[in-house]
Amino acid sequence: MNIDQLIKGCIKQNRKAQEELYHRYKKILFVLSLKYCPNETEAEDNLHDAFIEIFTCIKNYKGSGSFEGWIKRITINKAITRYKQSYSLTAIKDDFPQDDTINEIEIDFSLDMILSFVQELPHQYRLVFNLYELDDYSHHEIASMLSISESTSKSNLHRAKQILKEKIKSKNTFYYSKHQNGK
Repeated sequence: MNIDQLIKGCIKQNRKAQEELYHRYKKILFVLSLKYCPNETEAEDNLHDAFIEIFTCIKNYKGSGSFEGWIKRITINKAITRYKQSYSLTAIKDDFPQDDTINEIEIDFSLDMILSFVQELPHQYRLVFNLYELDDYSHHEIASMLSISESTSKSNLHRAKQILKEKIKSKNTFYYSKHQNGK
């Protein structure tokens, strides 16, 4: 079935269409959930909640814009709602420079390792980092989504980048010293 047929089938609550839609998008949405959830278990729960929302609200999809973008937004919003219910968002006032540039360092890491570094970030930093750097939301949009100020969003992004930079430097230093010593 093409996507339009799947959507129409899901609107009619056709189980075969729902199953096919689920199988078509579950991997993409699970990886997206992993970006926003601290572990696989929470990512699976988020994926489950997102699909319930998708099947419940699919009749509201107007067909403007991509369907994949629409379901991704639902998945991200579910993760943010879950986060807000589980953790208290605190406004952190830091006096960081607004220049977000971080010196580039040579890295030789797998995507899985980088993802694990991102997942190890404190919850709010991870959310802001993912929303801004990976999903192209503005600080204004992030502030609205997380009920924080734009300056807090910028500060959290800066902190996330600093933490990631330190993790990468630390791992890189360990890697090179290990290989230089012939181990």
